[in-house]
Amino acid sequence: MTALIAEQVLNGLQLGVLLFLIAAGLTLIFGVMDFINLSHGSLFMLGAYLSVTFMGVLGNFFASILCACLVVFVIGVLFEVLLVRHLYNRSHLDHVLVTFGMILFANEAVSLIWGSVPIFSGLPAELSSQVNLPFGIEYPSYRLLVIFSGIVLAGGLFFLINRTRIGMLVRAGASNRTMVSILGVNIKLLYTLVFGLGALLAAFAGAMAGPLLSVQPGMGEAILIQSFVVVVIGGLGSINGALVAALIVGLIDTIGRAFLRDILGFVMSPSVASEAGPALSSMMIYILMAVVLFFRPEGLVPMQKRS
Repeated sequence: MTALIAEQVLNGLQLGVLLFLIAAGLTLIFGVMDFINLSHGSLFMLGAYLSVTFMGVLGNFFASILCACLVVFVIGVLFEVLLVRHLYNRSHLDHVLVTFGMILFANEAVSLIWGSVPIFSGLPAELSSQVNLPFGIEYPSYRLLVIFSGIVLAGGLFFLINRTRIGMLVRAGASNRTMVSILGVNIKLLYTLVFGLGALLAAFAGAMAGPLLSVQPGMGEAILIQSFVVVVIGGLGSINGALVAALIVGLIDTIGRAFLRDILGFVMSPSVASEAGPALSSMMIYILMAVVLFFRPEGLVPMQKRS
C-alpha cells in the first residue's frame, strides 16, 4: 500500500510540474500585460505536435523538444506582434473572444496539417525503462525525467524573474508599466519577450506530455482549464503561487482519482461508490478553488505589488 501511495504522489508531482509550466506562462502574461490568453492551451498542443514531427525528422528526442520550443517561441512572438499587442487597451471580454477564436483556428489548422486521428509518439528505448526507488517502487524513468526537468525549468524561471535585470523589468512592468515606459524601457519589446517566454513554457510542457498522452486536436483545452484553476488558486500574476497551487492541484487530482472510489466504498455500496468516486474526484480541484476563493479571494500566494 505504501508503494502505491508513493507512486501516486510521484504521478501527482509529475502532473503538478506540467501544470506549473503552463500556468506560469498564463500568470506571467496576465501579471505583466493584464491580458487573458485562452489560446495558451493551443501553444501546448503545438509543442506536442511539433515535437513528434521533429522526432521523425531528426531522430533525437531531446533535439526535437528543443526545436519544438524554439518554433513555438517564434510563433508566440509573431502572435503578440501581429495581434495581441493591438488588444492591450481593450476589455478582458475582447481578449477572451479573440483568443477563443484562435483556439478554433489552431484546432482546425492542426487537423489540416496532421489530420484528426490521434498520434501516439512513443518513447526512445533509453527512456522506456523502469527505475527502482525506495519502498519497492518501480517507476518509469521518463516520468522522473518530466519531474526533474520541470523542477529545473521552474528554478531557472525563478532565477530569471528574481535575480536578473530582465526579471527586474518584468516585475516593474507588472507593478507600473507607465513608469517603466517613462524611464526609457522598451515596453513593447518587454511584452513581446514575456509572451514568447510563456509560449515556450507551454510548448515545453506539451512536448514533454506528448509521450504520456495521445497527441490530438483540442488536447490543450482540458489542461488549460486545470491551469486556470492553478492560476486562480495560486493568485493572479504570482509565479510563487502558481508553483504552490500546481503541486497541490496535481496531488489532489491524481490521488483523488486513484483512491477516492475505494475510500467511498467504506461508507457506500460498491455500485454507488464506483459511480460517485470518479465524478467526485473530477470535481475536487474545483471545490478546492471555490474554498480558496471564499476564504482568500486574492489566492494562496498573491503577487506582491511594488511601489
